[in-house]
Amino acid sequence: MKKTVARLGAVSATAMAMTLMPLAGTSYAAGCSSTGCDNLGPKATGCETANVSTRLTIDNNDRIAELRWSVGCSAAWVRVTNKSSNPLYNSYGYIEKYDSAGKLIRSLKVRVPESGSDWSNMLGCSNYYYRVCVKFVGNEYPLKCSTKF
Repeated sequence: MKKTVARLGAVSATAMAMTLMPLAGTSYAAGCSSTGCDNLGPKATGCETANVSTRLTIDNNDRIAELRWSVGCSAAWVRVTNKSSNPLYNSYGYIEKYDSAGKLIRSLKVRVPESGSDWSNMLGCSNYYYRVCVKFVGNEYPLKCSTKF
């Protein structure tokens, strides 16, 4: 009888654990796609985990801007990181969206934090070109931008 109760308990515990644990490789649908992601947050929509890669990176006086691209959402954003030991200078990271003729369609910015990282909202659609920039308030350092992706 003790063996039966022990087995039943073990089977019940295993079944409960399996229902609470997501399956490996399970993907969750992102909350937006393409231009529907414009000005939405990558974390709030699930795009930050939808097959994301860093496409371009620039460094402007230890303020790092990365162009992040989500294949799952067909959208991009800028992630900024402050690696400077001198947080006195305010700076912003920008993501810019261009059409095939090179015309600027839209730009979003995010303030570079005194320490750590932050990111902008997204701009979407794979039919456009994107670049990231770092600009300092008061022009202590020149504007620095990546190439277009």
